[in-house]
Order: sequence, then C-alpha cells, then structure tokens
Amino acid sequence: MAVEAVEIVVIGTSLGGLSALQVILRNLSHQFPAAIAIAQHRHKESNAQLSQFLQQHSSMPIKEAEDKDLLHPGHVYLAPPDYHLLVEPGYLSLSTDEPVSYARPSIDVLFESAADSYHERTVGVLLTGANRDGVQGLARIAAVNGHTIVQDPTTAENATMPQAAIQSIPVDQILPLSDIAPYLTHLCFSVRR
Repeated sequence: MAVEAVEIVVIGTSLGGLSALQVILRNLSHQFPAAIAIAQHRHKESNAQLSQFLQQHSSMPIKEAEDKDLLHPGHVYLAPPDYHLLVEPGYLSLSTDEPVSYARPSIDVLFESAADSYHERTVGVLLTGANRDGVQGLARIAAVNGHTIVQDPTTAENATMPQAAIQSIPVDQILPLSDIAPYLTHLCFSVRR
C-alpha cells in the first residue's frame, strides 16, 4: 500500500455480520483517524435498531447515513435498509437504484464508490456472508492501490463471501475476525505519524 493516510474504511458483510461488526467496532478507539462506512445486508423493512444496537458496543458515534452526510474521522455510517450507500469526496450519498446481486444496500456499490473517491486512501474489509457481493468492489479497491482485507473464512459464520474474494483477487490481508480491528488501528495510525 502506498504511504498515504487512510481516509475511509468500508466494511461489507451479510449473513453473520451482526456478530462480526460487534467484535470489530468494540475494538476500535473513538480516536480512530478515518471514517467508517458499512454495508450490512438486511431486510428492507428493518428499522434503525441496528445502529442503536451496535452503538452499545462502540465508543465511536454510529448512525444510519443520510444523503449528503459529511464524512468525519472516527464516525461510523451504516447503509440504511433498502438504499445503496455511496462514498463521494467528503460526503455520502444514498441511491434507490436497482439492487445489485439482489442486494440493496450493495457492498459492491459502496466499495466501488469509495475506491473511485479516495483511491489508495481506501481500505476495504469483507466479512462473513453467503453470497459474492463485495468481491467486485474489493477488486476495484485493489485496482486503485487501496488496501484489501478479508476475514479468514475459518472464523466466519458463513465462509462463502470471504472465500469468493480470496479465490477471485489477490487480497492484501486474510485475518481472523479478532485480528481485524487491531490491524486497522495499526494501519490507519501508522501512516499518519
């Protein structure tokens, strides 16, 4: 990875993601130096309880993203149910475009927009899930010299999604779930010194 400060960490997950997100967010400091945007597959009728639930496990502010929300370091933004979440330079946008791979929010859409906006200053993290969403987006992050991390499939509640990424692209790191937050902390703080 180029020695550039990380501006955004994008995380994608599906089946089993709730538990995985708790582990990661619990272990990141409120002084985390980059913004975090998350696409978690969920039913379109879901309400805001996901952000409230995850907030219990994190010292960082967590909210459902709203259109044109400004990106702030140390803040966590969740894709609302039934919306694609896109990263623009400095802010977020929402879209009701057609589902991608049957998913809205789509992990691919989030990852690709982050790569297009922040290039090598993007870190993509693909976690547990039962489909291939996120593989194409992670490939885009790799193509712009961003950093790619995939959960070790043996630690995933459903290994399909991380295995698909590992088989499709040369990822930078394959990490057990418990090692992802410490690695992100090291990666994001070390390049700012």
